Amino acid sequence: NPPNCISSRQLISRVIAISHSSAGRSAPHNLRSRERVTPLNFVSMPFRSIEDPVKLRRLLEATLLLEGDLELSVLLRHFIEEACSMTAARYGALGVLDEDHAALSQFLTVGLEPDEEQRIGARPSGRGVLGALINDPRPLRLTDIGSHDESFGFPANHPPMTSFLGVPIKVRGEVYGNLYLTDKVGWSEFTRDDEALVEALALAAGIAIENTRLNQRVQEVAVYEDRDRVARDLHDTVIQRLFAVTLSLQSMAGTAEAAGMADRLKEAVSNLDATIRQVRSTIYELGSAGIDQGFRSTFLALIRDLNSVVGLEVRTSLDGPLDAAVTSELAEHLLATVREALTNIGRHARASEASVNLSIKGGLCI
Repeated sequence: NPPNCISSRQLISRVIAISHSSAGRSAPHNLRSRERVTPLNFVSMPFRSIEDPVKLRRLLEATLLLEGDLELSVLLRHFIEEACSMTAARYGALGVLDEDHAALSQFLTVGLEPDEEQRIGARPSGRGVLGALINDPRPLRLTDIGSHDESFGFPANHPPMTSFLGVPIKVRGEVYGNLYLTDKVGWSEFTRDDEALVEALALAAGIAIENTRLNQRVQEVAVYEDRDRVARDLHDTVIQRLFAVTLSLQSMAGTAEAAGMADRLKEAVSNLDATIRQVRSTIYELGSAGIDQGFRSTFLALIRDLNSVVGLEVRTSLDGPLDAAVTSELAEHLLATVREALTNIGRHARASEASVNLSIKGGLCI
């Protein structure tokens, strides 16, 4: 290379480093502090052993896509296509592990026609040789995939495959899946150079998966923070103003000369009390919203399911920190009682309306 001209290897390293940390830049401070992005070590990069300048350039172009605004599935499919093209593989696939790292949650293929995939049927879940790579995430090259101890053959209508190359999709020790190639055209097996190329593409794929998951967590945190802000605003402003109006109306009702005016004021106070309870319920729902459903969400879901049994829409009124106060044992009894009561109403009462009121007061569930 001319003096002061950056090499393809250095440029790839810089692009990977930038892409690997880009998701963290948009994360809230508290998330960044918990999930700090560790710099990748250039010495351990698989592309250091690649000498072909054309393949290095193609690898660079593929890596540059990490900075683009592409859907994850589109990006991963491009990495498979490049792996097949640069290694002369007839077929390629990429499997993404589930959160438990026990099976494949996503499986993308290249080289099979749509009707071929349809005839084959269900996608692999991570058994056989694919499962061996999940259990032992190290590069695996085979002259004949059928000769491996873990192999148990192919499903019906699956094309025959012989040579095999599989590498883990791994970033900083975290395994996200595997990249597989089969049937190297014109060769009996894949080479070490093929392995280095595919490892480099697998690294880029791992960064893409990691960045996508990090961005999803960032968005979840942003949603929960926004829920908390809305709940605080409701509590600090709306509830206080409603209380002030209620107290004012109560004082007016005591001094009103006309009985009709006093009755209307009392009705307004009652309506405001109901509004306050509803706003409180909304605050608790916002504050408790998350990945796992609490008792409040389970209770409301039960009511929705029973509307068809009752034959009308059951009104609900929930007040208090139900998710925090109702234990799992109490929840089981409450849900059973409400289910039986509403079922009996639907079968025998011929009711025109029904309501369920549930509140937490003084440590009691009423």
